[in-house]
Amino acid sequence: MSKIIEKIKRLKPTKRKIIQLYMALLFNANLKGFMQGSIYQGNSKVTCVPGLNCYSCPGAIGACPLGSLQGSFSADKSTLFYVGGILLLYCILFGRFICGWLCPFGLIQELLHKIKTPKLKKNRFTKILSYLKYVILVVFVLIIPISYAFRDTPLPAFCKYICPAGTLEGGLSLLSNEVNNSYFSMLGPIFTWKFLLLVSIMVACIFIFRMFCRFICPLGALYGLFNKISIFGVKLDNSKCINCDLCKKKCQMDISHVGDMECISCGECIDVCPTNAISWKGIKTTKNKIPSDDIKSHKKARTVTRIISAVLMLAVLVGSIAFYWNESSNKATYGTAIGDRCYSAELPIVTSEGISDKTINPTKTGKITIVNFWGTWCTPCIAELPYFDQIATNYKDDVTVVAVHSSLSCETSPEFVKNKYSDSNIIFANDIPDKSDTFNGEYYLNLGGSGTYPYTIILDEFGVIQEIFVKALHYEDLENAVNKIQN
Repeated sequence: MSKIIEKIKRLKPTKRKIIQLYMALLFNANLKGFMQGSIYQGNSKVTCVPGLNCYSCPGAIGACPLGSLQGSFSADKSTLFYVGGILLLYCILFGRFICGWLCPFGLIQELLHKIKTPKLKKNRFTKILSYLKYVILVVFVLIIPISYAFRDTPLPAFCKYICPAGTLEGGLSLLSNEVNNSYFSMLGPIFTWKFLLLVSIMVACIFIFRMFCRFICPLGALYGLFNKISIFGVKLDNSKCINCDLCKKKCQMDISHVGDMECISCGECIDVCPTNAISWKGIKTTKNKIPSDDIKSHKKARTVTRIISAVLMLAVLVGSIAFYWNESSNKATYGTAIGDRCYSAELPIVTSEGISDKTINPTKTGKITIVNFWGTWCTPCIAELPYFDQIATNYKDDVTVVAVHSSLSCETSPEFVKNKYSDSNIIFANDIPDKSDTFNGEYYLNLGGSGTYPYTIILDEFGVIQEIFVKALHYEDLENAVNKIQN
């Protein structure tokens, strides 16, 4: 019977695991995003969550601190100070306590390590390998993004080439929803590399405790630099320490001593210390100071406190889920400004033979999409079409060009396409007539058009507006815009 009870205790999740799960749910409270296969882009997305949680995860309600930091190098100074300030606050408050308690990807690694297999114990080699994440921090999070920022072409190198959380939470989560089937057409060598890297890391985590955290994660490296001065975490009282090294033997991270840069403040060392030399920062133990007569009342008060805390935490989680569920249902997610999701519409395709039965939806091409509003009656529009044709040819695997003719004289577009662009990679379409305006079409007006032609909007792969041009364009304008989105 005692063996059965012991097995049940082992199956019971620890307080730390429960908090890790809670934080993972809280950071991804937009549950409706998983059902819709879309990325939440509301107001809370301007704030970074503490742990490694991908911005592109359908459930994510906040931004990833690493992705935001890399992107801020090419933005204005206020953005850099804002993101840097949030990160610095997390560093000073928590240090690597975030890794042990608040990081969703850390939880995934620990659950994988629970699978029963032979485990690789820490050794001198793993200790040396733990310094690799500091190299990745310097090279992929600082040097490469900053060097590209000077070229005015941002490149979040760690997110693009390494981050397994982005591949799992963002890429695979979006691809698993059938509404995003068109995204498969845009997968290339980089996704293949990142997918193989993700699989390798997840398999390795079965045999190696927190393999990614220990050897690769630059966010953990950054937090580790502040472990010594952070407000939360574990601390060692050297006056009580007898150098038995039980804490180091218990710890599965590559620590040299309690609270160093590799310590994730999981707290497991506290239970094995024979002299109570290890404790939580800012908390004074009262274990030996409570009079025997007050032990029962003290336990009762502690139980009540835990119940109240649990109820409050649960209320916050349920409230957050309900809020984002309703917001994603009722709040308009479309707009006409950069950063807004583009309005969706099925436009009739025009060929050299006339208006076909097929339609094109510019927001669902699965590629970068250039939407150009033009007209056969517009001289600047006709003059710039060769540049769009050139982009459509040179970037045909990555870019879709949709030339939308205005409602005015749209009957002339098939003949024009036949004479000028019968073999073009441009997809020609007609705008939907608007009842109140015979000149400007419905789609043109919904996308913020105000009567000026040519008018061009460039969308990313997810249908989000990235560039708006109210003028005639040249090839260099289009190429620069495409390269900016690609990077």
